[in-house]
Amino acid sequence: MQPDKTDMRIMAILQEEGRLSNAKLAEKLSLSETPCWRRLKQLEQEGYIEGYQANINRRKLGLGVLAFVQISFAQQDAVNAEFEQTIQDCPNILTCHNTTGAADFLLQVVARDLDDYSHFLEEVLRKIPGVASIHSNLSLREVKSSHHLPVS
Repeated sequence: MQPDKTDMRIMAILQEEGRLSNAKLAEKLSLSETPCWRRLKQLEQEGYIEGYQANINRRKLGLGVLAFVQISFAQQDAVNAEFEQTIQDCPNILTCHNTTGAADFLLQVVARDLDDYSHFLEEVLRKIPGVASIHSNLSLREVKSSHHLPVS
């Protein structure tokens, strides 16, 4: 399935207003509710819409530190299922990307404060077998944060 203009509008609207009811969504699209619901279900089934979530303010939860962590391994074959499972199991790690460039992986990590972040480094990242280096960049100020994709 290739999304058409209406499907793209559905995705754009839901990125802005994820809690919108089907009735309100249909109204915004000038569609009746049944065709709108069918389109929405098809977008979900085809994997264009992966899920729905609330965007929560990390600072309100006491997570004042946001770090970008570069991890390099001594050898590429050292990256294994244990590493990936450690990443999956750690709630402080928001994202993990296998990257090109100087580092093998780039992580986005949250922590309560610098002591909590230091503990995370020592107890989680430094204990991963095969890690050759860890470089952290701490966010001083968030200029832009968005999960919205450029749907047009």
